[in-house]
Amino acid sequence: MRNTIKLHKDFLPSDEDINARSAWFFVRAKKVKIPDEPRYGLIVTKKTFRHAVDRNRAKRLLRDWIRYNEGDMLPEYDYIFVARGAILGVTREEGRMAMKKSLNYIKKQSIEK
Repeated sequence: MRNTIKLHKDFLPSDEDINARSAWFFVRAKKVKIPDEPRYGLIVTKKTFRHAVDRNRAKRLLRDWIRYNEGDMLPEYDYIFVARGAILGVTREEGRMAMKKSLNYIKKQSIEK
């Protein structure tokens, strides 16, 4: 399993980031700062999810989908996942497939760069 991003400055977007969207989340891939240590970060805001129960559920879903699709994540990128409000109404299988599509899109975009 990858390490997590902890510092605020590592979450900030840049022009070189590759973005992918889904109905349930948004993914941003950034070049790795420390080679051989790819990481991921989750953004689940209080503005989007008013109750802590909902924020925790959204994070659990994202972590599950990340674990399931970790083989599709490129080692030269850090990934930042931003949860959208509709994530609470999705099934596990639908979310895993959406994550797979998003990660494959990022892989395709990284090859083109």
